[in-house]
Amino acid sequence: MYAIVNIAGKQTKVEANKFVYAHKLAGNVGDSVELGKALLTDDNGTVTIGAPLLDVTVTGTILAHVKGDKVLVFKKKRRKGYKKLNGHRQQFTKVMINTIG
Repeated sequence: MYAIVNIAGKQTKVEANKFVYAHKLAGNVGDSVELGKALLTDDNGTVTIGAPLLDVTVTGTILAHVKGDKVLVFKKKRRKGYKKLNGHRQQFTKVMINTIG
């Protein structure tokens, strides 16, 4: 069984006993978090679509707060001597999905 859930503005496919990386969520490591209601569920080929949400809640446990890969932003204007280099690392939360339902 899997579900499509809206986590921090992004739709994410989640399955029980697997982990996902979501944009940084409030809470400490080991805390239980409710990811809200599902948009779609699939239970062995039976697909249920919400209009817009279903009465299925997804709960999980926060495993860690991690950083993503570094993204470099480089700006340059030719023949003007202008160069600018910025870096960014996105903060993520690793969440173990406990239950769907």
